[in-house]
Amino acid sequence: MIKILAKSIREYRFPSILAPIFVTLEVIMEVLLPFLMARLIDDGVNKGDMDFIWKTGLILAAVAFAALVFGALSGKYAAMASAGFAKNLRHDLFYKIQEYSFSNIDKFSTSSLVTRLTTDITNIQNAYQMIIRVAVRAPFMMIFAMIMSFSVNVQLSFVFVAFIPFIALALGLVIKFAHPIFSRVFKTYDKLNNIVQENLHGIRVVKSFVREEHEVEKFGRISGLIYKDFTKAEKIVAFNMPVMQISVYSCILIISWIASHQIVGGSMTTGELISMMTYVFQILMSLMFLSMIMVIVAISKASGDRVAEVLSEEVDLINNEKALKDVKDGSIVFDHVSFSYAKDKNKLCLNDISLKIKSGETIGIIGGTGSSKSSLVQLIPRLYDTTSGKVFVGGEDVRDYDIEVIRDSVAMVLQKNVLFSGTIAENLRWGNADASDEELERVCRLAQAADFIERMPDKYNTYIEQGGTNVSGGQRQRLCIARALLKKPKILILDDSTSAVDTKTDKMIRQAFLKEIPDTTKIIIAQRISSVQEADKIIIMDKGRINAVGKHEELLKSNKIYQEVYYSQQKGSDDID
Repeated sequence: MIKILAKSIREYRFPSILAPIFVTLEVIMEVLLPFLMARLIDDGVNKGDMDFIWKTGLILAAVAFAALVFGALSGKYAAMASAGFAKNLRHDLFYKIQEYSFSNIDKFSTSSLVTRLTTDITNIQNAYQMIIRVAVRAPFMMIFAMIMSFSVNVQLSFVFVAFIPFIALALGLVIKFAHPIFSRVFKTYDKLNNIVQENLHGIRVVKSFVREEHEVEKFGRISGLIYKDFTKAEKIVAFNMPVMQISVYSCILIISWIASHQIVGGSMTTGELISMMTYVFQILMSLMFLSMIMVIVAISKASGDRVAEVLSEEVDLINNEKALKDVKDGSIVFDHVSFSYAKDKNKLCLNDISLKIKSGETIGIIGGTGSSKSSLVQLIPRLYDTTSGKVFVGGEDVRDYDIEVIRDSVAMVLQKNVLFSGTIAENLRWGNADASDEELERVCRLAQAADFIERMPDKYNTYIEQGGTNVSGGQRQRLCIARALLKKPKILILDDSTSAVDTKTDKMIRQAFLKEIPDTTKIIIAQRISSVQEADKIIIMDKGRINAVGKHEELLKSNKIYQEVYYSQQKGSDDID
């Protein structure tokens, strides 16, 4: 985990090195202060030597100022290093997610990825700053203070050495019991984020079904679990403070008792006692800081494991070393293709698919829910790889193409149409960032979107809310079709993407395709027979297999599934009339 995360430090290695260097210098200055103070009292104040007092006082002031400067510099570089590390980590995590195939993304929920990009990285940032500053300061302070205390009084120094095993044992028990709870909490955070995301995304459904109380109750239940776990973990962590206080005050009492006898006996001076007390505080406070760091590291370890899990995930779709950079045409061949989302040959959703589609053909695909229509077309732009068999586009195996090239040659309008916050023009230019205004208007005419855009106050500069909530379902579908056309693809796939438009508009879109993009292979997945009946071929899907392939008239005569769908829709149409 550490090796994976450390790769994101990069250009912030220098501040990461400077921070502990300045911390070490700060510690040295602070450890010198009690020693100089003891000298000032014993050799200056007690003897009434003003020259020595002035000289030592100036040295004290210089050392204190140096400690201040080194402390400020260590804080500056620690903040720079930790913030920069977190920035790089977010970048690397987000960039890694962009490389994921759909099967990789399926392993992590959206809410979990959001939590890892936000809460988990913040925990790692805080831990990293503590590690390069406080985790350096505490052990160095303890070591240097211990060396100085032994140089002052060996007998008294063994007092706080005796308490170290007790403190270490208590700290180890705290971490052992607290870490599993913190790990569980972050998984619960994923569930909480998922509920919030689901609720906000489907707020219209929630309100239309008057389910606000149910959603509040669901949120409260998960939030309560987080509260319960955090409270339990914090109760365990809270044992740190009484353990440290017992140790500190016990040391002070024992040292005071022993030192009083030594002072009376003349084997110890007042200045040495003051310096010893300061060193005791420095050593035990260092242990307290170490215990605090260990708790933070325990929390951040759970976050680090989660972030490292995303970064170390092997992307299962990779470019061929000699990847092809050009797709010749839009011809498609499925050669005994089987596919499983679980990559298990016993759990196939597509089974032994063989199919040939000529470039420029219009193909209709129909089938019942769960017949794997969408799974079939997602193999064409290599959103997934086949479990067995091969898919060919333009005469070449899709795995031999550069991934960006094959996906740029295939335009898909999926079942769930997504528009991003921004203007209509900005959304359309996802298809082609350099498209001119004339090109935008052309594709919108083809997608039958130009009319409603022209009626909007700002036309192509009309702002689209997140998710396209300020346009209707049919308008959203037509904008997504226009965006896909702007890619000038060799293959256009419409996955039930005209379901929200009326039959007249649907027909106009198909006619525009035939006239304006005759060389583009068009694959239309639809529930309505009217959307595919003019296609060159109609494919009937059933339980992950091709049940039949043919034209409308052929299937209407010979295929029972097609007949049932057609006559049920005709009957529904007649009933409406």
